Amino acid sequence: MQFFVVVNTKRSVIAYFTSAKFLLYLGHALSTWGDRMWHFAVSVFLVELYGNSLLLTAVYGLVVAGSVLLLGALIGDWVDKNSRLKVAQTSLVVQNSSVILCGVILMIIFLFKTQLLTLYHGWLLTLCYILVITIANIANLASTATAITIQRDWIVVVAGEDRSKLADMNATIRRIDQLTNILAPMAVGQIMTFGSPMIGCGFISGWNLMSMCVEYLLLWKVYQKTPTLAHKSAKVEASELKQLNVKKESDMKPAEGVQLIIEKDVAGFEPQQEKEVGCTARIAEPFITFRDGWVAYYNQPVFLAGMGLAFLYMTVLGFDCITTGYAYTQGLSGSVLSLLMGASAVTGIMGTVAFTWLRRKCGLIRTGLISGVAQFACLILCVISVFMPGSPMDLTVSPFADISARLFENEPLPTIASPEPEMIFATGMPNLLNGSIAPANSDPEMSPEPVPLISVSLLFAGVIAARVGLWSFDLTVTQLLQENVIESERGIINGVQNSMNYLLDLLHFIMVILAPNPEAFGLLVLISVSFVAMGHIMYFRFAQKSLGKQLFVCHTPDPKATPDSSPPGNTSTV
Repeated sequence: MQFFVVVNTKRSVIAYFTSAKFLLYLGHALSTWGDRMWHFAVSVFLVELYGNSLLLTAVYGLVVAGSVLLLGALIGDWVDKNSRLKVAQTSLVVQNSSVILCGVILMIIFLFKTQLLTLYHGWLLTLCYILVITIANIANLASTATAITIQRDWIVVVAGEDRSKLADMNATIRRIDQLTNILAPMAVGQIMTFGSPMIGCGFISGWNLMSMCVEYLLLWKVYQKTPTLAHKSAKVEASELKQLNVKKESDMKPAEGVQLIIEKDVAGFEPQQEKEVGCTARIAEPFITFRDGWVAYYNQPVFLAGMGLAFLYMTVLGFDCITTGYAYTQGLSGSVLSLLMGASAVTGIMGTVAFTWLRRKCGLIRTGLISGVAQFACLILCVISVFMPGSPMDLTVSPFADISARLFENEPLPTIASPEPEMIFATGMPNLLNGSIAPANSDPEMSPEPVPLISVSLLFAGVIAARVGLWSFDLTVTQLLQENVIESERGIINGVQNSMNYLLDLLHFIMVILAPNPEAFGLLVLISVSFVAMGHIMYFRFAQKSLGKQLFVCHTPDPKATPDSSPPGNTSTV
């Protein structure tokens, strides 16, 4: 009897490790690990190349955000128009090849930077910088296409009609993201610390070459194990998107919409007529796709939920360079900050666990409501921190004081922290493993009174605790988009959603540029919490429209039924 139990257990384990679901996880883990290493390393490389200046890094960030903002709809449209395997393989090859090429160019620059400076008065080196940023941007656009096709489409097909399985897969994908966000930069940072930036470039290029081959094979195996991936609804042309949305509002059945498209393809315009308008149509097509993609996004029943998620990107309350720099001005050491980052990863994983549990108990839409309330409640601590002892908030100080001093008085900007380059390479955060950094206004010859830690402690307590609600809410909106966007529009709608996210993220950086001094950070915190509140109000309005009087009635739904995850009047295609 025990023998049969062991055999069955062994077979179950083998079946799981060879299943399409596990292979999808493995491919995503490899892809995300490479992405996180590259995103961290390219910023550090650009700082190192430009004499420890943030100029190239800022330009790179602006180019990346602007490209996704403008091209998100077009990328999604390309995903919809082509077969799943072709899209996944093409974006994978383009992404990894771009990173490999970029790494090789960076190695050449590090080796021959002195010689490049003397050629053509330094213009050749400038051209290399432009080339690196351009190729890195192409890699990011390809990464966006990969994320749309795998995380928004393939995962839905692999899960089939089981929405509980889809929720579990979404949560697992986020856990992988959380872990790689911390571990990948630390790994490549150690390589660059004990080696050199050139060795780091070589390692990342080699990793992406190996990873590309393995991921390509994994995609093919997942495609073979899931025959439904080969079947895809006909893509609606850009000029027809708006018409289809109008018909959807009239409760047209999805089958009827597909039939109309097929009939038009069969009995469409003559080839000669198509040639006559072909040149003009080709020129206008990207603009029409961009316009109609945003119109289609606006007409989605989950539009308010998507906008609510996008508004959460307009915040300084995260573990990015802005909040980290503020922490240094308040006297937090690098070792303490590294522990806080680890705690944020743990609470993020707790958020994914909370999502699966809440969805089973209360349904998908109510999970978003509960998550939103939990996140906002935790962010109240950040609001309180603004008015506590130790807060540098002083609205009488002009937010442009530092900039005007630099431009009109020829004085250098006071640095938030001036870490050594090797400290940056350690883990991705300045001086993360090498002790503390004194506040910007510290003077070695003077011993100023230490800054009270009550304010900054409450700030980070709120940020860390809010990650539970944040990631649970993110997963909720992600699954709402997966379940309620028809298959033929899945790519373009998620492309526009990415554009919205980047737009609000870009606005938050502009907000910091307008008020860069620590005295204005408290105001940025209040603005950030206000945007988070507006995002959750939008989601509340969406939930109110979808559930009506049953909004606050919690129940245990049937996992395979369509409880409250699909708004009235919309047919889910899961």
